[in-house]
Formats: sequence, C-alpha cells, structure tokens
Amino acid sequence: MLLNYDPFDTFRALERLTGAARHQASSGMPMDVYRAGDHFVASFDLPGVDPGSIDVSVEGNALTVTAARTAPSGDGDYLVAERPRGRYSRQLMLGRDLDLERLHASYTDGVLTLTIPVADKAKPRRIEIEHAAGSTSIEGAPGHHAEEAPAS
Repeated sequence: MLLNYDPFDTFRALERLTGAARHQASSGMPMDVYRAGDHFVASFDLPGVDPGSIDVSVEGNALTVTAARTAPSGDGDYLVAERPRGRYSRQLMLGRDLDLERLHASYTDGVLTLTIPVADKAKPRRIEIEHAAGSTSIEGAPGHHAEEAPAS
C-alpha cells in the first residue's frame, strides 16, 4: 500500500493536539517547536527549575520531559501564590524519521532546548534514472533535450 506520508507531520499534528496547552498556564511547561533546516528544535520554558531536577527520556517514539519547581524556603505566609510549583511532565510522540540517537539537550537561562535531527533516511534525495542505450529522452524533462532521429 502506498501512503502519502510527511515525516514532519507528527509535529504539525502535535501542535494541533496541544494547541489548547498554549492557553493552559497551569501546565508549568510551555513549549515551542519549530523546524530549522534538517532538524527540529523544541524549547520548554522552565524558569526557576533546578537543572538537576530536569529529566529527558526517550522510549520508542515517546519523548518525555519532567522537571520540578520547588517553593522557595521561607518562614512567611504567602499573600499571593500564582507561580506553579511541583513536578511537571510533557510527552511528545515523535515521528519515526527523526534521529533520536543524536538528540541534544541544553538548559540555559530557564529554557530547556532539545535539538532533534532528521534521520538521514528521511532527508530528500535525488533518484537517478537509468537510460537504455539508443533510447530517446523524454521531451520536456528537466535537463534533457529530445534527441533527433538518425537520418535514413
């Protein structure tokens, strides 16, 4: 069976499915995902999170990010407590055409950035067409000109 498959559609579907998460401030882990050349970048806002509490794991095609934000130690009573605290988790279902073995993670200024390369097998490539000896090219094909028939 032949399917019209876009290996990058997984992220588009993810964006559609998690669109509501943009309006969900209580998630504690807002995210952006974009494509940059031959890799995807996922950025998670994790301000105030201890870097040692961040965990990124991959099982099959599921990528899970967990982190914990603790309340500052203090003896006072809170008048306002709007900043989310506790353990947070986000899970992304990734396409099979991403190279999860070469995933790179960094945490800078409260932002966790994951860089996920596209697998070599999924990158566009040109397929060469063999031409039989004595045959003519297809007229109008890019880069080819129709051969003239031999004079009789």
